[in-house]
Amino acid sequence: MGETGKEEYKIQSFDSETQKLLKTALKDPSNVDLEKVANIIVDQSLKDCVFSKEAGRICYTIIQAESKQVGQSVFRRSLLNRLQQEYKDREELRARSLQAWICYVTFICNIFDYLRVNNMPMMALVNPVYDCLFRLAQPDSLRKEEEVDCLVLQLHRIGEQLEKMNSPRMDELFSLLRDGFLLQEGLSSLSQLLLLEIIEFRAADWKMTDAAQKYYYSEVTD
Repeated sequence: MGETGKEEYKIQSFDSETQKLLKTALKDPSNVDLEKVANIIVDQSLKDCVFSKEAGRICYTIIQAESKQVGQSVFRRSLLNRLQQEYKDREELRARSLQAWICYVTFICNIFDYLRVNNMPMMALVNPVYDCLFRLAQPDSLRKEEEVDCLVLQLHRIGEQLEKMNSPRMDELFSLLRDGFLLQEGLSSLSQLLLLEIIEFRAADWKMTDAAQKYYYSEVTD
């Protein structure tokens, strides 16, 4: 009951007709146009980073409901097609709107976190997710606190499972982050702190030690 309540709460930013459509998709997916629903969720996720953080749960619920009800995956296919389309245009998206780009990265990482095939993350999303994180680790992105913050948040959330899917790429990503931390000019003190924290977080086997938590928490709040 609590889960459904939370999901319904997250769709309050939509107009009443769209809310009705999404509520039906969550409970009775065979009665709605699921391609339209997928596009509505992606469009909103690109505009609203708060929604993009939670959209994975909604997508997961619709996919489960459709599979149980009709044994199909129209919604999942439509969702992945749209994610792929935005992924191909990611440089244009970033150039057009930094916020939309950050929302997209948050969304695709959220989908990676929630969607499972045989209890494993979807292989089709591994390289696109890595490519997005690599983009956030480029020099021009590391000079923007919003992109560093997004990168670190995603690595906290999915870094460990992403490394299990492809550890050499994670090594390569962290090599970039170490170089950025040590060599790059123009990093803000907050960005330096965030990069150091995520480097230490991974070095501690994707766990935050008590001492590190106290140190970083006091630094950020100061």
